Amino acid sequence: QVQFVESGGGLVQPGGSLRLSCAASGITLDYYAIGWFRQAPGKEREGVSCISSSDGSTYYADSVKGRFTISRDNAKKMVYLQMNSLMPEDTAVYYCAADIMRRRCSYYSVSYPADYRYWGQGTQVTVSS
Repeated sequence: QVQFVESGGGLVQPGGSLRLSCAASGITLDYYAIGWFRQAPGKEREGVSCISSSDGSTYYADSVKGRFTISRDNAKKMVYLQMNSLMPEDTAVYYCAADIMRRRCSYYSVSYPADYRYWGQGTQVTVSS
């Protein structure tokens, strides 16, 4: 049974940092590109970042470029999202999932959540003073 579990969320002040973790089990993680998405109340799920399966190349949504960094450790079956310079508009539930359509990340990787499987339960990130 494939399972993704997100953790590391919490309450942080604007300008602060958080590191999210995504733990995978029941899957050969290095075969898949992995994406991070987020969903704020009343809004659609939004792609944040993706890390490729093959060469580890990355892609970021414009809204987080320069502030967030995605990484992966295939041996540990872990994917991380380091979030710096957090802003109130980053408040959302953050999810990780596996891209079943592409192994190399691109604009499409953060645009089509329907191409992803094995969604976790999410972790809440709240940025507020």
